[in-house]
Amino acid sequence: MPAPSFDRVALPHLDAAYNLARWLTRDPTEAEDVVQDALLRAVKYFPSFNGGDGRAWLLRIVRNVAYDRLTARRDGGTVPLESSDDEEVGPADYLRDPGDDPETALSRKQDRAQLDTLLAALPLELREAVVLCDLEEMSYREIAAVIGVPIGTVMSRLWRGRRALMRAAKAGDA
Repeated sequence: MPAPSFDRVALPHLDAAYNLARWLTRDPTEAEDVVQDALLRAVKYFPSFNGGDGRAWLLRIVRNVAYDRLTARRDGGTVPLESSDDEEVGPADYLRDPGDDPETALSRKQDRAQLDTLLAALPLELREAVVLCDLEEMSYREIAAVIGVPIGTVMSRLWRGRRALMRAAKAGDA
């Protein structure tokens, strides 16, 4: 059986890599740089890839690059809590849903903005677990492989992260 190619192992997971990087760095431009650096590392170390889950392998590299950049940024100054943009535009904002009337579209946009705000307020370790599970739909085992912790820790972080999100959402409604 021929060895898998880099194109087949890593490239199908570029969207997931960008999403994780964006949530970790809280900056779309920085996320693009993280993914680019991660892909360079992945190409360099691909000969040592021993098979298995290419998505988890690539996301682990993305996570490591993002943490390296966050550490460098923290050591050189402060980490902004919010994006510098007043309104962040992502690929989902360009999708049209012909069934939505303007009121429904506005409501969805507000819900998405609220979710973005609530997720951004979570501590990094909780945010990455929630994003990988609930947005990227990864299994506990895959998440454990990506972030390098036991499955029990993944479950604990998910529980704490989801609980924090629910509390924050309730506080915002009150």
